[in-house]
Amino acid sequence: MDPALQKTFTFLSFIVLGFLLKKKFGKEQVNGIKTLILTVALPSTIFVALMGVEINANMLVLPVLALAFNFIIYFITPAILKLLSIEPDSAKGRTLKLLLPSLAPGLSCFPFILEYLGESSLADAALADVGNKFFVLIFLYIIAMNMYYGIKGASKKSSKGKVKELLISLVSEPINLVILLAISLLALGFNFESLPTFLGDTFSRLSLIMTPLVLFFIGIAVKLKKESLWPILNVLLVRAGITLLISTAVIMLMGIQSTNTILLAIVFPLSSCSFWPFAHLSVFSKKEGGSGKTFDTEYAILVLALSLPISTMLILGILSSGDFFANPLVSATSGFALLGVVLVTQLIRKLSASSFNWQVNENKKLIEQPE
Repeated sequence: MDPALQKTFTFLSFIVLGFLLKKKFGKEQVNGIKTLILTVALPSTIFVALMGVEINANMLVLPVLALAFNFIIYFITPAILKLLSIEPDSAKGRTLKLLLPSLAPGLSCFPFILEYLGESSLADAALADVGNKFFVLIFLYIIAMNMYYGIKGASKKSSKGKVKELLISLVSEPINLVILLAISLLALGFNFESLPTFLGDTFSRLSLIMTPLVLFFIGIAVKLKKESLWPILNVLLVRAGITLLISTAVIMLMGIQSTNTILLAIVFPLSSCSFWPFAHLSVFSKKEGGSGKTFDTEYAILVLALSLPISTMLILGILSSGDFFANPLVSATSGFALLGVVLVTQLIRKLSASSFNWQVNENKKLIEQPE
């Protein structure tokens, strides 16, 4: 069997194991596993990866590109919602405006980049995520705040304190601290080999638990409900299709030739939606009561639950295919195919609804006719 496929089946077995054992884990335990991933395993893995690369000015390009992608998706999200017959100014629409442009590569992308593309590509992905972190922690909070005040017409006096708090969290988050530490050490001429042995071994051993832990987390965390399943699936497939087209355009415009770099540019933007926008909208949802809320928290949970496995399957499928998706024609065709599937599905649903309504009206006419 192909080594890439063997690796994929190994990954899937961890996910299946987590899914089978999910009933044995409570909400607090699941959150504990997520915390362990984001504060210990993932920072250790990123530190090991970054300490093995040479620092240069070109590294600044990566977070800028990631940030540009976030903004592109944010500005075209209203058009996506209208295409799928979702009102952009509704509670669900505002919720999707926050979720769709965000990325959570730590849970859905980094483990696979490490296993398939290596530590160098993981280091590049970690640097790119700095731009994404700025977007989800700062910009999306400000947007959520403006949406809330736009609906409620409340005072903005207390917003400065919260923005300051988020700026502090951006600096103090373990992943960002590790990135800053690694870059500082590299700038001073240190590398992984020059670190004290006990320190290097500690980070190395902690990084080994990341991949199985993330996959197990995916299995126990996914919660799918039948209601709203297909509409959310359509939204996420459109997001993935547009992402593939944007990635292909960037690859062609920049003239990227390296297979690993091309695959990284394709899979990183396919990461699942981030939990941070959900945290932002939850803050404002707690202040509201009754109908007419600014955001729909239950809908947001469903989006996050479905986004994680979909992104995982797409990323695994692309990386396990070797260099097949390194061809821009393949990635662009795949993007159009995803969009086409959704458009055809939408058309069929509309035609079915129209046919059903016509049949109901005809039956009413027959009933109302005098004998």
